[in-house]
Amino acid sequence: MREIRATEVFKLKECLSELAEHHNRVSMNFKGNYPKEAFDQTLERFAADLEAGESHIAVIENSDRVIGFCKVNGSRGVGTLEYMVVLNSQRGKGHGAQLMNWAMDKFREAGVAFVEVKVVDGNEAIRFYEKYGFKMNAHLLRLNS
Repeated sequence: MREIRATEVFKLKECLSELAEHHNRVSMNFKGNYPKEAFDQTLERFAADLEAGESHIAVIENSDRVIGFCKVNGSRGVGTLEYMVVLNSQRGKGHGAQLMNWAMDKFREAGVAFVEVKVVDGNEAIRFYEKYGFKMNAHLLRLNS
């Protein structure tokens, strides 16, 4: 596991694609509408966040292929676990725990006391986050026009 630089964000595209397929499959609210922005735009935003020092991204690789990644932001006591993705074929091998432990270490180093993660309706990953002490705080309702 290692942190990546802004010039390497293109390596995350396969994970983002699989995440989109997953969200479109499990969420009754997306069904083909995820993501709202193109992958290339998301990756450009990731690169800008890294260059500005606003985020950190850790990856787990198998050869040159990224099989999982985690993106965190944190400042002034508040942190966001923005992305946590492990390819389906690589789940159950402890990669998610590795990434989560890295994220929690990053938050501690930054002095973050409050961490939030948004989970798409229907995503079974909520149970994973609950193992780390996360609790349901709110349901976000959105009107898409």
